[in-house]
Amino acid sequence: MFHCLADAQRALVALHTPASEPPDRDAVTYWQDWAPNPVGAAGGRRWTRVSAGMFLDFRQLRELYLETAAATVTAAEAARPDRRVSTQGHVLTAGDLMLTLAVEASIHHLDLVRELPGAPGPAPGALAAVRATLDGLLGRPVPLDWSDEHYARAATGRAPLTDAERLALGADADRFPLFC
Repeated sequence: MFHCLADAQRALVALHTPASEPPDRDAVTYWQDWAPNPVGAAGGRRWTRVSAGMFLDFRQLRELYLETAAATVTAAEAARPDRRVSTQGHVLTAGDLMLTLAVEASIHHLDLVRELPGAPGPAPGALAAVRATLDGLLGRPVPLDWSDEHYARAATGRAPLTDAERLALGADADRFPLFC
């Protein structure tokens, strides 16, 4: 949940950080800089856990997230989709920024409901956006008959590839996860 709060804060800042440079990333290429970094990932997880642990009551974190997410939605609705914004050292349009955030939120939604039988997952349209992003990173539609949910999990390292999946993916199997 804290990671989702940080994403909402990043979106709010980006939507209020206009850029004069042309976009150097879109909703797909935004993810291309990702590379496996076990040390950096461990540090990021630790920061998230420590920061989240400062909330003595989960309701405080939930309320802050809901307030921040609502402010982000309001800012996104007011932004022109073609407006150039800056985030994480890159320039992209507000529309592409929001798509990257929707993709990330959908993947984290899958994380949050993984151990909650019967809990609703992301909306089909959200998972379709994840699939389109992953296909864009892969450079082609995935050559397997995967559900959007399984594709999202496998392509982000949340589900290991089976031997049969590795065989079907060929050389592309070594590119998985496409991002985490």
